[in-house]
Amino acid sequence: MILSYEPDEQCIALLCVILALVMWGWAVLLPFTLPVFYSKTKKKYPRGFFKHLGYMAGVAQFRGYPAFHEKEFIE
Repeated sequence: MILSYEPDEQCIALLCVILALVMWGWAVLLPFTLPVFYSKTKKKYPRGFFKHLGYMAGVAQFRGYPAFHEKEFIE
């Protein structure tokens, strides 16, 4: 099942498995539910949407572009 995921979905599934091993209890359900919800959400939006969310949150940077909060761009 893990080979049918894309690389970003595989990372989320692997992190969920690690969390399930560390924090027993309800966390055991994470590897089965979180990747499914992530892939459904990912299919709703255009390609690169999650990278832009990181940019708007201030976590990721795009080279050659102004910061998100800047209103004017003068070349």
